[in-house]
Amino acid sequence: MRKPEHEEKPLEDTVVKIYRCSKVVKGGRRFSFAALVVVGDRAGNVGIGYGKANEVPLAVEKGMKDAKKSMHGVPLLERTIPHQVIGRFGATKIVLVPASPGTGVIAGSSARAVLEYAGVHDVLTKVYGSTAAKNVVKATLNGLLKLRNKETIEALRGVAIS
Repeated sequence: MRKPEHEEKPLEDTVVKIYRCSKVVKGGRRFSFAALVVVGDRAGNVGIGYGKANEVPLAVEKGMKDAKKSMHGVPLLERTIPHQVIGRFGATKIVLVPASPGTGVIAGSSARAVLEYAGVHDVLTKVYGSTAAKNVVKATLNGLLKLRNKETIEALRGVAIS
């Protein structure tokens, strides 16, 4: 068996939030669960997933499967993001600002999960509007997908940027 030329980093995952939903039936309450999961290789690839099931482990497993299917590449500039960007989803707006080396990821738990698993080490964030975990995670991913690196912009414009 041949080895690939570039070793792919293994995917890591984390559960951002578990949601519990109850349904009242004749015998009492019946609970179901949903899991919001972030998967990434900490090197520029990240995905988010949402899984629902009657038990927590099954919901987490479904969420991980969904996240692996929705992987996205993120352009990084060394350990931070190339430029300031605003991500939006629903009533949530998140501002992502590049930071100098050594700053760390200054973000809440939901945004931190997405940024760390994408491979960002230094960034400042501020969330406006809704702070619901689902919205913050999706807004953060939306912001990361809006990022463009120098090479992409040069190719789009057809000119060299000094």
